Amino acid sequence: MEKKTFDITGMTCSACSARIDKAVSKLDGVKSVNVNLLKNTMTVSFDASVSGADKIIQKVEDSGYGAVLQGSPAAGTLKKSAEDAAKREADSIKKRFIASLAFTVPLMYIAMGEMFGLAVPAFLKGMQNAGIFSFTQFLLAVPVIFINRRYFQNGLKNLAKLSPNMDSLIALGSGAAFVYGIYAVYKISYGLGISDAALAHKFSMNLYFESAAMILTLITFGKFLEARAKGKTSGAITKLINLAPKTAVAVRNGKEQEILLEDIAVGEILIVKAGDTVPVDGFIEEGNAALDESAITGESLPADKAEGDKVTGGAVNIAGYFKMKAAAVGEDTALARIIRLVDEASSSKAPVAKLADKISAVFVPAVIIIAVGAAAFWLISGQSFEFALSIGISVLVISCPCALGLATPAAIMVGIGRGAANGILIKSAEALETAKSVDTAVLDKTGTLTEGKPAVTDIKCFGIDEKTLLSSAASIEKMSGHPLASAVVQKAKERGAVLQPVKNYVFIHGQGVKGEIGADEYLCGNRKMMESAGIDMQKYSGEEENASSGGRISLYFAVNKKLAGIIILADTIKTGSFEAVEKFKLAGIDVFMLTGDNQKTAEAIGRLSGIDKIIAGVLPEDKEEKIRSLQNEGRKVAMIGDGINDAPALARADVGIAIGAGTDIAVESADIVLVKSDLNDAVTAINLSRAVMRNIKQNFFWAFIYNIIGIPVAAGVLYGSADILLSPMIAAAAMSFSSVSVVSNALRLRFFNKDKKGKHMKKVIKIEGMSCGHCAAAVTKALKAVPGISNVEVNLEAKEAVVETAGTAGDERLKKAVGEAGYEVKAITDCE
Repeated sequence: MEKKTFDITGMTCSACSARIDKAVSKLDGVKSVNVNLLKNTMTVSFDASVSGADKIIQKVEDSGYGAVLQGSPAAGTLKKSAEDAAKREADSIKKRFIASLAFTVPLMYIAMGEMFGLAVPAFLKGMQNAGIFSFTQFLLAVPVIFINRRYFQNGLKNLAKLSPNMDSLIALGSGAAFVYGIYAVYKISYGLGISDAALAHKFSMNLYFESAAMILTLITFGKFLEARAKGKTSGAITKLINLAPKTAVAVRNGKEQEILLEDIAVGEILIVKAGDTVPVDGFIEEGNAALDESAITGESLPADKAEGDKVTGGAVNIAGYFKMKAAAVGEDTALARIIRLVDEASSSKAPVAKLADKISAVFVPAVIIIAVGAAAFWLISGQSFEFALSIGISVLVISCPCALGLATPAAIMVGIGRGAANGILIKSAEALETAKSVDTAVLDKTGTLTEGKPAVTDIKCFGIDEKTLLSSAASIEKMSGHPLASAVVQKAKERGAVLQPVKNYVFIHGQGVKGEIGADEYLCGNRKMMESAGIDMQKYSGEEENASSGGRISLYFAVNKKLAGIIILADTIKTGSFEAVEKFKLAGIDVFMLTGDNQKTAEAIGRLSGIDKIIAGVLPEDKEEKIRSLQNEGRKVAMIGDGINDAPALARADVGIAIGAGTDIAVESADIVLVKSDLNDAVTAINLSRAVMRNIKQNFFWAFIYNIIGIPVAAGVLYGSADILLSPMIAAAAMSFSSVSVVSNALRLRFFNKDKKGKHMKKVIKIEGMSCGHCAAAVTKALKAVPGISNVEVNLEAKEAVVETAGTAGDERLKKAVGEAGYEVKAITDCE
């Protein structure tokens, strides 16, 4: 079984991707097909002995699209062509929207202006000008129809194939309104011709040109926003590739020579100087350095490397010089693996099904059948053709998909705008929709929960005052470019310490630095440096253990071989991290911490941030795999991170959330970006998603309630018994009112408050099996562990527990928690 990826051209909507998926899936030997509309790619698992790549490409081409195997000579040209086509399409939609708006605004003004008390030109007012009034609207509507003719071409074509989509709804709704408008123009002209003012007046009030034009303009605006979002989804892979240097310095024939990265061979000797990026994976042959490996491991502190140590491509040499032997090049490097993981993870994301398209598959045929059936019924019943036509048009007009088309984009637009106002950039409607279902948040440590850089947390002085210690330590450390040294210098500046000149400065690899200030010799470094200088460190071992148990680092400072002080540094917790974790739990979301740091450091940070589910010591590929494992448990996972090493996990997660201050790659790979780098905004994003999706469901209700009530009335079911007939004018009014209802409801999202507290409620749980205080304690502990529970009170005599929740802790979770504790839930009752 082989798995290959193809570049696809010609896809424009989810119906296209579905058509390709359906066609290729029918081929013998094809096991699975995954078409990615956003990336214009298709990944296929197939038996090459039954159906090869050529057959798959032919099947795609037979469906009306282009395909080429990734990595083939034509792939690069096709990909560039597809990117150019996508840009041209976005530009085209923008121009169509602007042009449509230019005609729709005056059309709406003429049609509705007098109704709202606006000044309308005299030549358009009065019965004597009814012909000019109607024909002017016709002339303004025609360009809008022509500009957006693609909806009619695609919609009617899909309708003919018995696979209607949103374009079909647009074409029918707008087309019905436009055709009836033309009919009304003829009736107005006829009425004026025979001096029947009543007839002319009746149909001049029944013009629907503005409805036809407004539908197309609003839908085109939504398509424009969609095209913009689609254009921003690419770029992560390119930026990852650009992370690696283009050239490297190799030693060939005894001379240093600059060569291209792709020309590096396994076993080749390379030179890496301070400030350079390690080109490929390998081992140090000679020299030493401090490497920033945060891009690969997520570790915030630099790693000291010496002869024999492994170095990874993509790491940055902060200080030092070394020669290395290349061990892995090209596609075998760690960075290349990260690139593949990002690509595969993003390709595996299935597009979110569009509810409107699903509804249209049933709704459109049903409306057509009702409209034709109702018109035929009244014709057979002896009514005039005009009456029957009016019935059919009324049914089509009232089912006009304006409200249906607005239901989702109106809420999405307001929701995304509200998010932006709170510093939350939501990159697509799909991300906003998916975020509502998140039940598990996986947080990166470095740069997400913590500041991502070392800072001085404690200073201990022995026989010297703090300011003097900082002054001397910073004077020595300023000679080094090490991040720990920078933190000491920064602390000295904050305390106003004066730096002094240093003589005989020496850097000792793996230990620290030393130098002379005046007549005194200073040592600044780790425990090994102090012991090498003959300083008794036995009585200070407790200090170091306390520091390391909290994930901190101790720097020792000695004057004339006598310990003068200890400066303790740590990657400090961000303000608000603990609060954010608590908010996640209150929202019913399980919180995990995933980090490349060691277990001890991770646990220390977990205690400070309120996280007890910790996965430490993981490499980038492990992070992606951990996300996959959680998903395999049936969880909806949000990954929150900021580093390059988080990119695969961000792409794999159901929702990737990037801290805005993080790397470009993390931001590109994520679905949501927190501009202010505030972890609390991640909770806000999920709560906003839930609010938006509730709003969309409400919008669909308002969009359809008029159809449910109006279509039967428009079809004339009450005409015979109650003499009630829904005219096209009333049908259009109902359609318009449904749109107003939808937009008004969506605008309520502007009042979404990110700091609003959830409504707390109580649940009374009847529990069987509790008999003593130990039982009550066990039940209390089990219930408190359920995310979203803020308080638990167990009444042993009543055999019940009363829990307080924000409404996010479901009954099934509560039953499961009590059951796992060894007891049985008999009933759960909600109460205020």
